[in-house]
Amino acid sequence: MEYSRECSKKEEKTVVIYKILGNYHFYNRFLWKAALYLNIMNVGVIKMDEKFYESIKTELLEDILPYWEKYARDENPSSKGFYGDISNKNKQNKKISRSIVMTSRFLWTYSAAARLTKNADYLKMADFAYDVVKNQYFDKVYGGVYWSVETDGTPRVSKKQIYGEAFCCYGLCEYAAAIKEIRGDEALAKESMNKSLELFDFMEKYAFDSADGGYIEACAMNWSQTQDMQLSPKDMNCPKSMNTNLHVMEAYTNLYRTLPVVFAENTEKRAQVGNSLTNLVRVTVEKILQKNGHLGMFFDMKWNLLDEEISYGHDIEASWLLWEAACELGDDSLKNEIRPSVLNMADVALAEGFDMNTGAMENFMRGTKKDRTRVWWNQAESLNGFYNAWEMTRSQKFAEVCEMQWNWILNYQVDKKGGEWWSALTPKGRPITKESKGGNWKTSYHSGRACMELLRRSGTIK
Repeated sequence: MEYSRECSKKEEKTVVIYKILGNYHFYNRFLWKAALYLNIMNVGVIKMDEKFYESIKTELLEDILPYWEKYARDENPSSKGFYGDISNKNKQNKKISRSIVMTSRFLWTYSAAARLTKNADYLKMADFAYDVVKNQYFDKVYGGVYWSVETDGTPRVSKKQIYGEAFCCYGLCEYAAAIKEIRGDEALAKESMNKSLELFDFMEKYAFDSADGGYIEACAMNWSQTQDMQLSPKDMNCPKSMNTNLHVMEAYTNLYRTLPVVFAENTEKRAQVGNSLTNLVRVTVEKILQKNGHLGMFFDMKWNLLDEEISYGHDIEASWLLWEAACELGDDSLKNEIRPSVLNMADVALAEGFDMNTGAMENFMRGTKKDRTRVWWNQAESLNGFYNAWEMTRSQKFAEVCEMQWNWILNYQVDKKGGEWWSALTPKGRPITKESKGGNWKTSYHSGRACMELLRRSGTIK
């Protein structure tokens, strides 16, 4: 596929302006910059070639969303929920416990899909997820949600992992907005939004560090202190992490965005969410982001770095999530403050993490050893992050990288026979089949969000 150099409709306007200036010669920098400046004054959507977006739309609507609708749900009344493991042959393991992260990500994806496409059919999957979250994960004694449940819906890991609380908050507020906009069910929309706000309040009360900023990793079931902070076997058992704080920021951004859809009059609560979000944006830039342009991964309570690992996927993901947060807040001063950091993160991720020979984002660096595995979520966030950088700068290099990244996804990451995306590939594009197709960490979220984000930004689906 070939895509246009910068944009479609807006570029056409630029070309017209340029012709008026009297010379159709794009290397005359003065006239080109003048035309571009005049074009910037026109408010509109910046777009690449339509084939790029149509390809993304097809992948979303004909592969990603149908795949999970077909394979993810366990509809047996005695074990209702989402399967904790799906093999590369699309076989579900019915014995694996289920996590709040997985369930909340399905809740968010299909709520967001319904809102984007205005298709109420996607709410069936979202309704299923909401019912599971509400009846299995919510702690009716201490509040908040459990980290995981058994297949019969009883708690397995009952601690309050803040990463999980954040994702549940994220999914619930999106569902509330979808229910209000698509179905017009005021009562259910308010119920779901109130649950999202309840989680926000718990995180602010028990997880927020008023002394040094940011949020701790976990609390015990009753929200008291715990020594078990570890998010997963791959993570360090430490008080604070980049990953948790990144996704609290993501959740608060979505809560800030969707709250007026359901409670337009609750401006005081929205201001509280906005204040917490602003603080977390600054913590991310001032404490988590390191001088080398990478995010630190693991920290003590005072934000002293505990490990030198570099995660390229998180770097590029954070670049666009930071910008999204500042844009949703509508704070021009904050945007000006973080813009250099956001773009530098994208530049560093491109220079150090993106393989220009294959068009894929690599995994991580530990010491001098680079893991070059092509993990599905890294590719999705690479697409989002570089697209965001392209929108911010209109730089040709970011447009080209978006094209390369999407071509890698279509040619290699997508499982053309089994559906959806391979979890991990070798640098040569061969599937690493020991990694499952789906389960507690791999859902519709990263792949679906990447597609929906670009389609939403471009206005391709209206």
